[in-house]
Amino acid sequence: MTTLSKYKDNLITNLSFDYALMIIEFSELLREKKKYVIADQILRSGCSIGAHISEAQNAESKADFKHKMKGGAKQADENEYWLLLCKHSKTYPFNEELIVKLESVMRVLNKIISTSKRA
Repeated sequence: MTTLSKYKDNLITNLSFDYALMIIEFSELLREKKKYVIADQILRSGCSIGAHISEAQNAESKADFKHKMKGGAKQADENEYWLLLCKHSKTYPFNEELIVKLESVMRVLNKIISTSKRA
Protein backbone atom coordinates (compact mmCIF):
# COMPACT_ATOMS: atom_id res chain seq x y z
CA MET A 1 0.00 0.00 0.00
CA THR A 2 1.24 3.44 -0.89
CA THR A 3 1.04 5.76 2.08
CA LEU A 4 0.18 9.37 1.41
CA SER A 5 1.98 11.38 4.05
CA LYS A 6 -0.94 13.82 4.20
CA TYR A 7 -3.37 11.00 5.10
CA LYS A 8 -0.95 8.53 6.67
CA ASP A 9 -3.51 6.68 8.77
CA ASN A 10 -6.52 7.05 6.47
CA LEU A 11 -7.48 3.68 4.97
CA ILE A 12 -9.86 4.95 2.29
CA THR A 13 -7.54 7.64 0.94
CA ASN A 14 -4.71 5.13 0.69
CA LEU A 15 -6.90 2.44 -0.90
CA SER A 16 -8.29 4.85 -3.47
CA PHE A 17 -4.82 6.25 -4.25
CA ASP A 18 -3.39 2.76 -4.82
CA TYR A 19 -6.39 1.91 -6.96
CA ALA A 20 -5.88 5.04 -9.08
CA LEU A 21 -2.28 4.00 -9.72
CA MET A 22 -3.50 0.60 -10.94
CA ILE A 23 -6.09 2.31 -13.15
CA ILE A 24 -3.44 4.54 -14.71
CA GLU A 25 -1.45 1.46 -15.72
CA PHE A 26 -4.52 -0.32 -17.09
CA SER A 27 -5.65 2.71 -19.09
CA GLU A 28 -2.16 2.93 -20.61
CA LEU A 29 -2.50 -0.72 -21.66
CA LEU A 30 -5.86 0.06 -23.26
CA ARG A 31 -4.35 3.02 -25.10
CA GLU A 32 -1.55 0.79 -26.42
CA LYS A 33 -4.27 -1.46 -27.83
CA LYS A 34 -5.96 1.61 -29.37
CA LYS A 35 -9.00 1.36 -27.09
CA TYR A 36 -8.96 5.12 -26.49
CA VAL A 37 -12.57 5.85 -25.54
CA ILE A 38 -12.80 3.18 -22.84
CA ALA A 39 -9.26 3.99 -21.66
CA ASP A 40 -10.28 7.60 -21.09
CA GLN A 41 -13.52 6.68 -19.32
CA ILE A 42 -11.74 4.20 -17.05
CA LEU A 43 -8.99 6.69 -16.27
CA ARG A 44 -11.39 9.53 -15.46
CA SER A 45 -13.79 7.57 -13.29
CA GLY A 46 -11.09 5.48 -11.59
CA CYS A 47 -8.97 8.47 -10.57
CA SER A 48 -12.02 10.55 -9.68
CA ILE A 49 -12.92 8.16 -6.85
CA GLY A 50 -9.88 9.21 -4.86
CA ALA A 51 -10.26 12.86 -5.84
CA HIS A 52 -13.73 12.95 -4.27
CA ILE A 53 -12.49 11.13 -1.18
CA SER A 54 -9.56 13.52 -0.88
CA GLU A 55 -11.90 16.51 -1.16
CA ALA A 56 -14.08 15.03 1.59
CA GLN A 57 -11.15 15.18 3.98
CA ASN A 58 -11.49 18.98 3.96
CA ALA A 59 -15.28 19.13 3.92
CA GLU A 60 -16.95 22.23 5.30
CA SER A 61 -19.69 20.27 7.10
CA LYS A 62 -20.97 16.75 7.72
CA ALA A 63 -23.39 17.19 4.82
CA ASP A 64 -20.53 18.28 2.55
CA PHE A 65 -18.47 15.28 3.69
CA LYS A 66 -21.32 12.87 2.88
CA HIS A 67 -21.92 14.54 -0.48
CA LYS A 68 -18.26 14.24 -1.51
CA MET A 69 -18.03 10.61 -0.34
CA LYS A 70 -21.19 9.79 -2.28
CA GLY A 71 -19.55 11.39 -5.32
CA GLY A 72 -16.68 8.96 -4.87
CA ALA A 73 -19.15 6.07 -4.63
CA LYS A 74 -20.85 7.15 -7.86
CA GLN A 75 -17.51 7.27 -9.63
CA ALA A 76 -16.71 3.79 -8.30
CA ASP A 77 -20.00 2.48 -9.71
CA GLU A 78 -19.23 4.06 -13.08
CA ASN A 79 -15.70 2.67 -13.06
CA GLU A 80 -17.04 -0.81 -12.31
CA TYR A 81 -19.33 -0.53 -15.35
CA TRP A 82 -16.43 0.29 -17.69
CA LEU A 83 -14.31 -2.51 -16.24
CA LEU A 84 -17.13 -5.01 -16.68
CA LEU A 85 -17.45 -3.98 -20.32
CA CYS A 86 -13.77 -4.84 -20.73
CA LYS A 87 -14.21 -8.11 -18.89
CA HIS A 88 -17.07 -9.25 -21.10
CA SER A 89 -15.74 -7.94 -24.39
CA LYS A 90 -13.89 -10.36 -26.61
CA THR A 91 -11.49 -7.71 -27.88
CA TYR A 92 -10.49 -5.85 -24.69
CA PRO A 93 -7.84 -6.76 -22.12
CA PHE A 94 -8.94 -7.20 -18.53
CA ASN A 95 -7.31 -7.44 -15.12
CA GLU A 96 -9.38 -9.24 -12.45
CA GLU A 97 -7.25 -7.64 -9.73
CA LEU A 98 -8.84 -4.28 -10.61
CA ILE A 99 -12.32 -5.56 -9.74
CA VAL A 100 -11.05 -7.08 -6.49
CA LYS A 101 -9.36 -3.81 -5.49
CA LEU A 102 -12.39 -1.74 -6.55
CA GLU A 103 -14.71 -3.94 -4.47
CA SER A 104 -12.44 -3.34 -1.50
CA VAL A 105 -12.58 0.44 -2.04
CA MET A 106 -16.37 0.30 -2.46
CA ARG A 107 -16.87 -1.71 0.73
CA VAL A 108 -14.90 0.76 2.84
CA LEU A 109 -16.48 3.75 1.10
CA ASN A 110 -20.02 2.40 1.58
CA LYS A 111 -19.30 1.71 5.25
CA ILE A 112 -18.09 5.29 5.73
CA ILE A 113 -21.20 6.65 3.99
CA SER A 114 -23.60 4.50 6.01
CA THR A 115 -21.82 5.41 9.26
CA SER A 116 -21.88 9.11 8.41
CA LYS A 117 -25.64 8.96 7.81
CA ARG A 118 -26.12 7.87 11.42
CA ALA A 119 -23.90 10.60 12.84
